[in-house]
Amino acid sequence: MTDAPAAKAKTRPAPFVAEVLRTEQLSATMVRVVVGGPGLAAFDPSPHADSYVKVVFLPAGAPRPLRDDGRLDIEAVRASLAPDEQPRQRAYTVRGYAAGELTLDFVVHGDEGVAGPWAEGAKVGDEVLVQGPGGAWSPDPTAASYLFAGDASALPAIAVALERLAPDAVGHVVIEVHDAEDEVPLTAPAGVLVHWVHQGFGVPGLALVDGVAALPPLPHPVSAFVHGEAGAVRELRRHVRTERGVGRDQLSVSGYWRLGADDEGWRATKRDWLATIEQSEVAAGLA
Repeated sequence: MTDAPAAKAKTRPAPFVAEVLRTEQLSATMVRVVVGGPGLAAFDPSPHADSYVKVVFLPAGAPRPLRDDGRLDIEAVRASLAPDEQPRQRAYTVRGYAAGELTLDFVVHGDEGVAGPWAEGAKVGDEVLVQGPGGAWSPDPTAASYLFAGDASALPAIAVALERLAPDAVGHVVIEVHDAEDEVPLTAPAGVLVHWVHQGFGVPGLALVDGVAALPPLPHPVSAFVHGEAGAVRELRRHVRTERGVGRDQLSVSGYWRLGADDEGWRATKRDWLATIEQSEVAAGLA
């Protein structure tokens, strides 16, 4: 008997070493950061509406060895750091990419989290480490109508999706933000109605769920996009599948974050969370 070959360690994509070109305050809680520079020259954008990149944050003083192609040697960085000082990464929708400039929109809640405080204090010339892109979804151009729902974390992706729709598209968009100061201008076809709902100091996602439930029926097939806080997303997924009859193949759905968990903790449990939901759908005959 021979031993089975050892499994290869997962190799992480090497980040591009970009820099901040400019920033813009879009709303009370959203900051746009445009990055670029020579280090981003080899970036190959994704064609998908939900295209995203991961922004990598290193602890202060961490080494920054570069590979021959100018990208960060992230494996060398990880090997040099203690387990509790490893790089942290956050995924962000590609709001736009043109002429070597990558546009990312960050939700900022004071000094909460990693990426928001960084974006709020970002200055021209600051280093930005970017992995990606990823992504797999765009609105179905053959759908009869569209239903997009999400909170502020999903707002950039919803904005991109709206800009991809045909001029005669019809549907509804429900977006939950804290209050009116967090609303941003969106470009949408005349037949796609945008509804802003306000969380205020209530439970995140509750207004979003209620807003979607109050919508009138939509002509089928419906192309749906539902992203945001995990608890709200789970309830909305049930609603659009069982009460609105949206097929799994017409639904992009994901819990971007979970109330009470940091990003690392949520990513560690998200697979099991999703498996539980899918098992319940099979049991309900929705697979």
